[in-house]
Amino acid sequence: MTDTAHKKALFPHKLLSVFMLVLWLLMANSISPGQWLLGALLAWGIPFLTQSFWPQSMVLSSPLLAMRFIFLVLWDIIIANMQVAVLILSSREKLQPAFMKIPLELKQDFTITLLANTISLTPGTVTVDLQMEEGYLLVHSLHVTDVDAAIAEIKRRYEAPLKEIFECSTP
Repeated sequence: MTDTAHKKALFPHKLLSVFMLVLWLLMANSISPGQWLLGALLAWGIPFLTQSFWPQSMVLSSPLLAMRFIFLVLWDIIIANMQVAVLILSSREKLQPAFMKIPLELKQDFTITLLANTISLTPGTVTVDLQMEEGYLLVHSLHVTDVDAAIAEIKRRYEAPLKEIFECSTP
């Protein structure tokens, strides 16, 4: 091995560091110099110390699409909360729970993890299992009237943008 294989990058994940700093300031609910300093130290230190655990570097192909995706997920979470509340408060006999196998087009572990977490963040759905060998996520939904349509919707709303954002530049 060469010396460069053992060296750690000083700023291994710049985008993640910026995100962590902003998140820290939001959670601290303060923009005081002390919070900036502590946030910057954490935003640099955590990626620096954990970079050996990241097998692939995170490449953001389309920052604008990434922002649109974040707002889409937040919107879906709000809408799903209301839908789940209505389902729970109405007759439970009307519920049609289902397990769905979502075939994966994503290849990177990081992007698959983002998809699984996005699905689980949306109330009424949870990612139950990942079958890498068979290439699918097993998802449970609280109420599904058309499984094929629900799978297509997940792939269109979540998987396709994630693929474009993170995997479009990879071979």
